[in-house]
Amino acid sequence: MQFIDDITALEALYGTPGAASLRKVARQLTPLYRKWIMASRLCVLSTVGPEGVDGSPRGDDGPVVMELDPGILALPDWRGNNRLDSLRNIVRDPRVALMFMVPGSNNVVRVNGTARLTADADLRARFEKKGKQPATVIVIEIGEIYTQCARALMRAETWTNGDLSARLPTVGEILAEVSQGEEGGARYDREWGARAAKTMW
Repeated sequence: MQFIDDITALEALYGTPGAASLRKVARQLTPLYRKWIMASRLCVLSTVGPEGVDGSPRGDDGPVVMELDPGILALPDWRGNNRLDSLRNIVRDPRVALMFMVPGSNNVVRVNGTARLTADADLRARFEKKGKQPATVIVIEIGEIYTQCARALMRAETWTNGDLSARLPTVGEILAEVSQGEEGGARYDREWGARAAKTMW
């Protein structure tokens, strides 16, 4: 198997990008990009650090990010598993990418930029829900924002192929497998829903 390790050879395989794919890029929120992102309750946050890269889903019950100004977004870090993979990366390397999705739309909106982490009390308070606040907030400076071609979600029939979750192993089963039965299993799966409901925020 031969691998491509030359940009010229790579570009020769694909040709020139379409004009629209370059013209759609903005450096901050425009009215229509703002409307799209504020409709998104789910994004994937990608970061990079000394140990490698990390992709983390981020979701909320309303807009997943808050606009601080047209060039700055704020993403609350709600309770999770405390691995802190994304946050450790941001502290050491500010480069981030976000991919925003809206159910039913085959398009996604991408943001590339730089991020910093803050525990600022006033900013955390702006996200308060049910008496809880995020431990920290990721403040993202937009470098570029643009739409992504819809073909990937169309090929996958992401929103139209029905619920396929019944075919999947449960997290309890996976945990039991990798821990050789020391953790996870049916009890983990039974208790997870109630535990998540109590610790959502």
